[in-house]
Amino acid sequence: MSAKQQHNNILLAILGFVAVVAIVALIGFFTIGRTPEIIQGEIEVNEYRVSSKLPGRIVELKVKEGDFVHAGDTLAILEVPEVTAQQQVAEATGDAAEALSDMTNKGARQEQIQSAYQLVQQATAAEEIAKKSYERVQRLFDEGVVSAQKRDEALAAYKATQAQVKAAKSQYQLAKNGAREEEKRAAAKQAKAAKSAVDVVKSLLKETVQVAPADGEVSEIYPKIGELVGLGSPIMSISQLEDIWGTFNVREDQLEGMKVGDEITAFVPAFNKDIKMKVTSLKDEGSYATWKATKTTGQYDLKTFEVKAQPTEKFDGLRPGMSIIIKK
Repeated sequence: MSAKQQHNNILLAILGFVAVVAIVALIGFFTIGRTPEIIQGEIEVNEYRVSSKLPGRIVELKVKEGDFVHAGDTLAILEVPEVTAQQQVAEATGDAAEALSDMTNKGARQEQIQSAYQLVQQATAAEEIAKKSYERVQRLFDEGVVSAQKRDEALAAYKATQAQVKAAKSQYQLAKNGAREEEKRAAAKQAKAAKSAVDVVKSLLKETVQVAPADGEVSEIYPKIGELVGLGSPIMSISQLEDIWGTFNVREDQLEGMKVGDEITAFVPAFNKDIKMKVTSLKDEGSYATWKATKTTGQYDLKTFEVKAQPTEKFDGLRPGMSIIIKK
């Protein structure tokens, strides 16, 4: 093969390579360059958590995940033995205070004086029970088994019974000495205070039965039956499926003048359908969400905005966590 033929073959090879590169570039320009930008979001719903004002043990769960509940439905039942004991003490001291108030109003007789003495004994016994309960809870607190909240509640109950013993002894002395008008008013006030204490304990006991404050679907249950839950710890989450929206994170160069009240079309892959949505919120995500330029010239930093939109019509089956897509 002559040198001229070799030169021609090399030239043809170079031309062929250039032609292939040009064809690939054209294909990329008309295909890859024209791929639409996709903004992916997620369906979210309003959710509230059910929790107790008291620490206790879960003894029964009335619902399971996926159940739909109505406002007022019973969700869970807790056991709080310490509060039950406090109720008994409070009721006993309340009855004692009321009886002593009646006695001071009617005037003391021998039988009433004896009754006042018995009430002192009863209050003393209640104090002893509260003291033992507090000492037991204190030991558990020292061992790290119970919280400071439980220890404080037991201490408060113990101190309350101490105060009731003093009050009972005072009323006993009044019964023996005869009550004055001022003492009668004081006895009435003590009876009223004791009744208020009973009402407070009864109000706390209502927390042992957790009810749904609003309609919704049980999305997640955290503790199991038999487990302890702390003060304010969530027991379950309830999703309000009627209050549903989509959230998108959109770079500001993709907003294209979008504003609150605009209507957009989003694709739902789970149903292979488009839905109409209305923009309800536009919020700057902050500097942590800033998209940084990749070149030192010709570009600038772009902020990311959180866009929220609600379906314009009810769409059955739409669930939290489902993807929604906007094609630009």
